[in-house]
Amino acid sequence: MGHPRRAILTGGILAILFAMHSPPAIASEPTTKETSPRYEFRDRHDPNGIGKFYMGREIAHVMGHRGAGWLDRPERDKEEAPSKLLNALKLENGDVVADIGAGSGFYSFRIAPLVGPKGKVLAVDIQPEMLEIIRRRMKRRGIENIELVQGTASDPKLEPNSVDLILMVDVYHEFSEPWEMANAMVRALKPGGRLVFVEFRLEDPDVPIKLVHKMSEKQVLKEMSVQPLEWVGTLDILPRQHIVIFRKSGNQSQEKDESKP
Repeated sequence: MGHPRRAILTGGILAILFAMHSPPAIASEPTTKETSPRYEFRDRHDPNGIGKFYMGREIAHVMGHRGAGWLDRPERDKEEAPSKLLNALKLENGDVVADIGAGSGFYSFRIAPLVGPKGKVLAVDIQPEMLEIIRRRMKRRGIENIELVQGTASDPKLEPNSVDLILMVDVYHEFSEPWEMANAMVRALKPGGRLVFVEFRLEDPDVPIKLVHKMSEKQVLKEMSVQPLEWVGTLDILPRQHIVIFRKSGNQSQEKDESKP
């Protein structure tokens, strides 16, 4: 299929914090060479990575719950243009959206009004501390269509064929078990459901993020090539991130989705 037309927005370097600080790390579930033959382990590696590689890419350390304030920084709206991302997704009333790696709920709370009371946001995170932050904010704001889900490093704990869209914003590169997680996410999607990666562009040296916390479009496509997914396209409408969109193969009618990217 042809590559979608791109409109790459450039800007000045606004967030020196991005480049100067590594995300706080948390302990991840143990993985051994013996039980994970699809992964490679290297003693010499990027200090911001865990020394575990998947399809040639080193996996980054996970941002811990103590970094929640960084997720909610006021300048994030200008640096990442979340409204452009949400507009591009064309969410509809009644959609079920899984925000995987929801963190403090930055996107979950923005998605909730877009899917309406008939829809639902599944805020998935492996850290109970992050989910507790969302829980407190839900109660304070009176939000009722967000459901908290504590996943694991290998399973987001979503029901099969239950989700219209899975969104991952700056999180997939931190999955310590990416092959297992991708399998589980694909199972959770309804036929025709969309899997959306938002990752800082490795191709752009001016994006002030440490290397293992960026991903190239080529690498995302490579890692998803083993899944029953169709690459819908890549949007470069954000200042620093790709939006790489896939659709689950299936016989679901495309009438509802034909206008979506």
